[in-house]
Amino acid sequence: MTLHSARIRGLFKRPTWRAALFWLLPAAFLGVFFYQPLLAIFNLLISPEWGFDLSALNWSQVWEPLRFTFFQATLSTLLTLLVGLPSAWLFAQFTFPGKKTLKLLSTLPFILPTVVVAAGFNALLGPRGWLNLGMMTLFNLDSPPIQFLNTFGAILTAHVFYNTTIIIRVVSNAWSRQNVRFQQAARVLGAGPWRTFREVTLPLLRPAILSATLLVFLFNFTSFGVILMLGGPQFATLEVDIYIQAMHLLNLPLAAILSILQLICTLIITIGHNRINRKDVLSSSTRAQTMPIRKPKRGFETFVVVVLVITLFTLLVSPLAALALRSVVKLDANRGERGEIQQGFTLQYYTALWENPRGSLFYVPPIEAARNSLMFALITIAIAVFLGTLVAYGQNQPSRLNAILDPLLMLPLGASAITLGLGFIIVFNKPPFSTLTFPILLPIAHSLIALPFVVRTLGPALQSIPASLRNAARVLGAKPFRVWWEVDLPLMAPSILVSMIFALTISLGEFGATSFLTRPQFPTLPIAIYRYISQPGALNYGQALAMSTLLMLVCAAGIFLIERLRLPDKEIF
Repeated sequence: MTLHSARIRGLFKRPTWRAALFWLLPAAFLGVFFYQPLLAIFNLLISPEWGFDLSALNWSQVWEPLRFTFFQATLSTLLTLLVGLPSAWLFAQFTFPGKKTLKLLSTLPFILPTVVVAAGFNALLGPRGWLNLGMMTLFNLDSPPIQFLNTFGAILTAHVFYNTTIIIRVVSNAWSRQNVRFQQAARVLGAGPWRTFREVTLPLLRPAILSATLLVFLFNFTSFGVILMLGGPQFATLEVDIYIQAMHLLNLPLAAILSILQLICTLIITIGHNRINRKDVLSSSTRAQTMPIRKPKRGFETFVVVVLVITLFTLLVSPLAALALRSVVKLDANRGERGEIQQGFTLQYYTALWENPRGSLFYVPPIEAARNSLMFALITIAIAVFLGTLVAYGQNQPSRLNAILDPLLMLPLGASAITLGLGFIIVFNKPPFSTLTFPILLPIAHSLIALPFVVRTLGPALQSIPASLRNAARVLGAKPFRVWWEVDLPLMAPSILVSMIFALTISLGEFGATSFLTRPQFPTLPIAIYRYISQPGALNYGQALAMSTLLMLVCAAGIFLIERLRLPDKEIF
């Protein structure tokens, strides 16, 4: 071995250099496809090409969407906490029939596309929804008594529906991992139940509650599809206004200003979330004896548990059940239909997905949309899992480099999909990325969104592998690749599969960036559903419900597999 090669080998034995080597490709990917588009948005403001004059800007166009975004995100987060915290207590403390099923169903809304959620609430509370139809029949009314769509209440309800699972998962997991001896010590010292909760349990839960609250606020702050489809354009958040300014009014400089504001806010929230998460990890590592889960004993406990279970089923399950049921029931006449309406069970909406008798230009064969979605999802899986594995190995090195790069990796999770799409349009407007034959930017955008979830899944799995196993393999003469193949890969296989399912479901349901980057000849399932919903007529509405139900079943299968395969006590969020 020469002196030069020996120095190189010695260099890569240092943790910082090993971490840098693992981070190299993911950092380059993020730099080219995430931070370059962001810089391009910044550049719009100073580019003479657009002739933008900051002094001539009407600041009310910036202030109003910013103010409303904070207002709706704050109110949505408070309402989510109101539902989520008692539910976290329910899952952390008690066992009851159907608990696993309810926990699985409560996770499903988080990964559903916004178009499916909008279709679900429309089927339950829309003008022709189950609740309105039932009340019209019961009280002999001529018009729907409940006006839900295009209201502020619809936005808040959908946000609570979406994000309650974050509070449940994060807080109930931290609650169930608390060291029960702290509570027992407080009781021995004479503290009652309320004082024990206030002075022992709640302080220990505070990092988890703050972490979950910031995450919920982040998702509410960057909400797009819910605002657009359930609230309407009169409720313009930063996300919706960026979309309107960029795509409808072609006012890219103003869209850029709004995007920058959005990024600053999400960066602050992301950094705060990461710091709280690190504190939570340190506090949880000191646990000794976890709290036992028990059946509700006293009458009051039983009453509260029943009320919470009914509330969760009503809030989280009923819109999805209404969607599936409405897709197989005919209640309206088709456009131009004469005579008596044939009401009752039907599979017409599913069979109509495969027909285009009028030669409509808007017709999207479901198999084609499913094929496009699957093709983009497979590319997303390949990119996200490969880069996520490299990042997980980089984070496994004891280096300060991780503290710098980790928040930069997590920023795409909080960054606006609309901002991302706008940046892509500005930067990648020439071959090979602007090719008309295949929209390669779509799976790249999906990979940026899926990458933080993949890293958060693979990282704990890698850290849980005992170093003694690798050392034993090396002592027996195995080379580095064989150690990875024989030790790391088999032990990480379930987490890799969970990561793949996560990337699959995120890609299948992504709507915000896709609405920017999709091409008419390559519609995805959410885009096809949005096209059906946007067109008048009972048949189009029924087809949207049928396609939404199929997509919902695929997402449900994905979350079921994630629950079965994830590591014990390793939550996704």
